[in-house]
Amino acid sequence: MRSKSSLLPEIDIDNISDLKDAKDALEKLRSAIRFHNYRYYVLDDPLISDAEYDRLFATLYELEQRYPELVSPDSPTQRVGSDVKSDLAKIEHPIPMVSLKTAYESEGIAAFDRFCREELGIDLVEYTAELKFDGLAVELIYHDHRLALASTRGDGITGEDVTLNLRTLADIPLVLLTPEDDPPPDRLIVRGEVYMEIEDFERMNRMRSKNHESLFANPRNAAAGSVRQLDPKITATRPLRMYVYGVVGVEGREFQTQLEVLQTLQKWGLRVNLEHTQLCRGLEELLAYHRRMDEMRDALPFEIDGVVFKVNSLEYQGRLGMRTRDPRWAIAYKFKPRQATTKLTGITVQVGRTGRLTPVAELEPVTIGGVTVSRASLHNQSEIDRKDIRIGDTVIVERAGDVIPQVVKPVIDLRSGDEKKFEIPMKCPVCDTDVVMSDDKKSSLCPNKSCPAQLRRNIEHFVSRDAMNIEGLGKKRVKQLIDNGLLTSIPSIYDITEADLVEVERFGDESARNLVNEIEASKSRSFDKVIFAIGIPSVGLATSRLLARTFPSMDDLMTASATELELIESIGFEVATNIVSFFADPSVREMIHELKHRGVNMTAEAKGEKSDALKGQTFVFTGTLETMKRSEAQVYVENLGGKATSSVSKKTNYVVAGSGAGTKLDKAKRLGVTILSEEEFLALLRQYGVEI
Repeated sequence: MRSKSSLLPEIDIDNISDLKDAKDALEKLRSAIRFHNYRYYVLDDPLISDAEYDRLFATLYELEQRYPELVSPDSPTQRVGSDVKSDLAKIEHPIPMVSLKTAYESEGIAAFDRFCREELGIDLVEYTAELKFDGLAVELIYHDHRLALASTRGDGITGEDVTLNLRTLADIPLVLLTPEDDPPPDRLIVRGEVYMEIEDFERMNRMRSKNHESLFANPRNAAAGSVRQLDPKITATRPLRMYVYGVVGVEGREFQTQLEVLQTLQKWGLRVNLEHTQLCRGLEELLAYHRRMDEMRDALPFEIDGVVFKVNSLEYQGRLGMRTRDPRWAIAYKFKPRQATTKLTGITVQVGRTGRLTPVAELEPVTIGGVTVSRASLHNQSEIDRKDIRIGDTVIVERAGDVIPQVVKPVIDLRSGDEKKFEIPMKCPVCDTDVVMSDDKKSSLCPNKSCPAQLRRNIEHFVSRDAMNIEGLGKKRVKQLIDNGLLTSIPSIYDITEADLVEVERFGDESARNLVNEIEASKSRSFDKVIFAIGIPSVGLATSRLLARTFPSMDDLMTASATELELIESIGFEVATNIVSFFADPSVREMIHELKHRGVNMTAEAKGEKSDALKGQTFVFTGTLETMKRSEAQVYVENLGGKATSSVSKKTNYVVAGSGAGTKLDKAKRLGVTILSEEEFLALLRQYGVEI
């Protein structure tokens, strides 16, 4: 078992004064890097974050620069990766697949720009700025316009033959397009990144969970594992995508710039991300591009971990040349890391509104992607057991987008022996009721519907903006009114009076009156809002709207059979079963009866006038809207008689593109679908009398 000092040796270069100390430090660094290369490239099971690895490599590189006489041929700096897996055929790359020099701060980019200007003897350099995809680097070789060979990066010199696997990807043309004005050469070597979109990754993991299969840690690992399967049939079932980002070998065709390369590859049928590629002139434009991509990162459908800047002129690239392991004409500017190592100090159990018990890791605070993380989801007992997570472990924590931080895995090599295994308690930690755990340990439930934790979260959901939208009843207020005995159930919300509220701390006459008025106004919320508010498992806003359009009243919905529900578009067996089971609960029927008795709308007739202005028109929303959620925009369309779908086709009339719009926007452009900006969409709504 390796010690922490051997996994992450801390070397203070400035305190090294002689060759002996330098040699010892170099050996520690090289040993650690080789080990982490093996864990990352060969086992697909890293023990440290990318940022920690980069720091180790940067320290080794700097120390070797100070003591060049100690540079050895087998140093990681003299290679471009690690050993290759032995179970796939080895392919030698025609030209080594080198990596890129990495910067984490703007000073590194300023130094890169200064170097390029000084070496080229010009005042302003033009660069291409491109996204740095977080996937698996691969090389494609075409002979006579046909895909002949595909390989992984491997150690940079020798990769793994994955030709049969990558032939299954729809993004990769088996035969190149041959436009008459600019046909591809007889031999073409391109490189790119195979990745998995976030929604596809999450959908695949849900299916694996249902099938009791191990889950992938993140989209990058899922893509790497899928490409390197021994059976191409397995690869074919995985939702893999690919972007090509460069040419390294071409016969009979010359390019002038990197941008021309990308544009031409797209003409030849290869998938290129031109949408987010930009020409930048000088340092300020480079830094502005990095800031903009960092801001829209969470809106993208795929994971990126930074951007790449390349000198646009290929002539200039040739003049700048190469180092041993990276080109002098390109640099990767990483975003702040979203993965870090920290200590798991404890595990607490939360009780959700459906009674589900969820274990939560309590962590020593650590900064990930600019956000301080002190808690992370552990999902369920099955996941804790599968990953062998223990209290006291050093763990790798990952934060992706707005998703709750996750514990990826423990660093078993750093265990001291004092770590403790954890079991979800068999008594509810809030109400002490016996917990019901499924045989596979993936679900633990408190069956007590009166459990205070369930009550609070059910009320919070009921009054939330997307549900009954009762302004003034936030989480703190809900807890306060429960503690004061004014809220004992969802229907009890409508029993609260001004006189009750003025007796509660921090309530005055005006605030009490305002809240009571808000509660009263919520009684006339539309039927779909009421359906969403009562909290049917697996029923979100979109499904609530479908149910409200299908059933004229709550009584009709409550008596619907699973067969009737499955006839509704987008409702499958699982959702239908959840709806029937929900309304079969006597306590739910009692709640509905009490809400109806207090005057809450239970029919579809209270929706108000609807228009047919957009009848027959289909809309797709992509990216992030500034003025409203996409779910709200869909409601506006449907209230005007239109239809909102999730996928773009030839039948789509409009695609509304917010910031960070990605593949749906690309497809809309290819199909010639009308594209609206958010401002144009709002103008369309106003045209039909909708006030925003």
